[in-house]
Amino acid sequence: MKRVQADDLPALHAFVTGLGQDLDAVVAGLSLLYSSGAVEDHNNKIKMLKRQMFGRANFDLLPKRVLLAARGRS
Repeated sequence: MKRVQADDLPALHAFVTGLGQDLDAVVAGLSLLYSSGAVEDHNNKIKMLKRQMFGRANFDLLPKRVLLAARGRS
């Protein structure tokens, strides 16, 4: 991080500043054995289904599609 701040790359300066502001979370994310990857996967699937259905069906169909996707049948 010190080497990046010493270089003349403003885009990387912003990135390193963001890393420094949340350094504890970055270290934890790279060093702990567990992660929230499975939860994020489900969130992404639900958001994708919502985007696919936008303007095509009413809200009542969304829970049914989410359950089917959870079973691997989307």
